[in-house]
Amino acid sequence: MAVQINPSILSADFARLADEARAVEGADWLHVDVMDNHFVPNLTLGVPVVESLHKATETPLDCHLMIADPDRWAPAYVEAGAGSVTFHVEAAAAPVRLAREIRAKGARASMALRPATPVEPYEDLLPELDMLLIMTVEPGFGGQAFLDIMLPKIRRARKLIDKHGLDLWLQVDGGVSASTIERCAEAGADVFVAGSAVYGAEDPAEAVRRLRKQAASACAH
Repeated sequence: MAVQINPSILSADFARLADEARAVEGADWLHVDVMDNHFVPNLTLGVPVVESLHKATETPLDCHLMIADPDRWAPAYVEAGAGSVTFHVEAAAAPVRLAREIRAKGARASMALRPATPVEPYEDLLPELDMLLIMTVEPGFGGQAFLDIMLPKIRRARKLIDKHGLDLWLQVDGGVSASTIERCAEAGADVFVAGSAVYGAEDPAEAVRRLRKQAASACAH
């Protein structure tokens, strides 16, 4: 597995988003949390900000839509420049159709699961996806503590991916830091969203490099 680190701009300085995006240009993706104050109790940003970020950085954008009715809104994020769009299966009316539409528009399609949502009922959907996101906190706010009880779920997801021989990335998001990333990697994750662990560091680019090294070492073992 090739380890990828995706800094989350939810933990960045929103008054300096272009500078904050450029500060982590050694990262694999820039994770953009879109919240609508309906699916989750928080409001962040939308299509216009994604368009501006796309112009401001060479790092591809990984948009995580924590919104109601993603079937309606997700395609607009591809058009705004997102290279990967994640929708929550709990909010999607037709997840297979939505994943296919995202792919048809030229982006990677990803599906997210809240902590209480099991992965097994969606086994048949996995071939329609490019990435599966296991939330390791309740979506809605940054800076939450990592939920260790999600590690078995990550392992089960990895087993399902391997069972079907899929080239499917397995992402984790929530509380990922120097103290938790190795456990996530050992459980089978290969894409890691890190917010405060990157943007709370004195040198965000160096924090990305350290996290990647830790995760790669854990994957190798």
